[in-house]
Amino acid sequence: MPSDNSLLSALSSKEFERILLIKPSAVGDVIHTLPVLVKLRARYPAARIDWLLTPSIADLVGHHPALSNVVLFARNEFTRVWRSRSASASLFRLFKTIRQTRYDLVIDLHGQFRSALFTLASGAGTRIGFDRPKIDPRKGRDLHLAKEAYRHGWRGTREGAWVTYSHRIPIPTLDVHAANRYLWLGPLLGLDTAPPDFSLPVPSEAMARIDGLLQDHGLLGSSYAVLAPGTMWETKHWRPEGFAQVGRHLSRNRQRVVLAGSAKERERCQAVAAACPGACDLSGQTTLSELAALLQRAAICVTNDSGSMHLAVALGRPVVSIFGPTDPLCVGPYGRPEAVVRTHIPCSPCYLRKLRSCPYEHACMNEVSAEMVIERIEAVLAVSSPRVAG
Repeated sequence: MPSDNSLLSALSSKEFERILLIKPSAVGDVIHTLPVLVKLRARYPAARIDWLLTPSIADLVGHHPALSNVVLFARNEFTRVWRSRSASASLFRLFKTIRQTRYDLVIDLHGQFRSALFTLASGAGTRIGFDRPKIDPRKGRDLHLAKEAYRHGWRGTREGAWVTYSHRIPIPTLDVHAANRYLWLGPLLGLDTAPPDFSLPVPSEAMARIDGLLQDHGLLGSSYAVLAPGTMWETKHWRPEGFAQVGRHLSRNRQRVVLAGSAKERERCQAVAAACPGACDLSGQTTLSELAALLQRAAICVTNDSGSMHLAVALGRPVVSIFGPTDPLCVGPYGRPEAVVRTHIPCSPCYLRKLRSCPYEHACMNEVSAEMVIERIEAVLAVSSPRVAG
């Protein structure tokens, strides 16, 4: 029987012609996967490399030069598949499309039941994903976690998806940044060990759209800071009045203030804008590629643990981010520990999503003062390049 080393050697030297990468969402997760895409292209320069993405994420990364095609996955239809005949038909058409492409390598970095279905539907001979959860996250570091801690934190492939893989990526530790974790794929496929490349080209159409919005608000050519106060989890929200205080400080220091976020985050952005005279609220008015264009020209981005934070890092822009329930070691701004503002309290990180689950009155975020954030902003701006990206 061949040894694990011989199997690994055979896989790392094998050539693949049709590759499917599965990591459909969210913004931060997809950005952390970009270095994998770049390394796959370097390793297989002539291969067809496709990426299964939700439509909104495809708007952001679908134009990446290392990518051959986008396979669109309407995630909302998946949740209605058992109740809607049209949703079921759409899903099975997607399965058929994946099958007919005849991928010979599928890499599932999502690691859940639905991604496992796509992995199986491909019929690919080589199917790679992370191993099952094996590590107790409370061991290794002295963390005093809530009872439900890490229920939503990453611990490995979930929902039995690992049984669909022909090869599993070992999980030696949880104390690693997500982007580096995805690169554990490298030894299996013989990928290069160069530093991760997060380069994300911004489409000219998105730049033109942002130019128009900035001109409409009298901001074109001005130096501005982007405040992004929204994010998906309730517990990751820093208070709007804190963002407003930061915005007023920036305004006093000749920095225009722009609020950014999705339509779902508009209420929070409006609350900040109402308490920050002169702020320009663009929430709900930009696609993800247009948000990238907005951030690319920003002097700094101030945010929670959010997709906007990861996007700013990928674009090489200065960023300051407030952390509470999540662990910056694993999901913080990559390579920017100085950008993180947090209080060091025993219950953080906890990975609890809902405020009602927090027994400590949201202390991890409420104890972060505006003065702490402002001090970090000034420190980051003092060492950052004064250029504004074009």
